Amino acid sequence: MAKTTAQTDAAALAKAIRMCLESGEVRLGERETQQMARTGKGKLMVMATNAPAESAADLRRYCGLGNVPLLFYPGTSMELGSVCGKPFPVSMLTVMEAGNSPIMELAKKGKD
Repeated sequence: MAKTTAQTDAAALAKAIRMCLESGEVRLGERETQQMARTGKGKLMVMATNAPAESAADLRRYCGLGNVPLLFYPGTSMELGSVCGKPFPVSMLTVMEAGNSPIMELAKKGKD
């Protein structure tokens, strides 16, 4: 059975996040991500599909105001936590430095 585009994109995003964690700088957590978005710091925000509705709306608004790209991880916060190598849910994360990761290209691709 062939992978769908969504599955391929999810796998590519997961790999890019892992690479970013290894070679770049990433901040995990809803509070930290909200703060980085409000102050315009961070190069990219990533949010899980099941992030709390109010926090998700706030992050969308802050990213729009600060012109910071926002990627939606097509899995749950438990899956995003697993991608990050954490034994707990991660609903949002901020990419401060991408390192060797192609995550910024994925963000640009997502805008097109």
